[in-house]
Amino acid sequence: MAYTFSFEKLKVWIDSKELIKAIYLITKEFPSEEKFGLTNQLRRASISVASNLAEGTSRETHKDKARFTTIAYSSLM
Repeated sequence: MAYTFSFEKLKVWIDSKELIKAIYLITKEFPSEEKFGLTNQLRRASISVASNLAEGTSRETHKDKARFTTIAYSSLM
């Protein structure tokens, strides 16, 4: 059985993976002229949410963990 990281158990991280899938499906339908504009920005922001939640769980201090959670939240905004 493969090792499961602590962030993989977080509902918010699981939901963020679903958000990534949804964003990719939605932006696939955007006009081609948006490929390097809005499409790219939305995709990077959605990936940032999951990435920052995962990275935050590896941090030692509560302050550091909170910082990455804040960055993830900011990506949603």
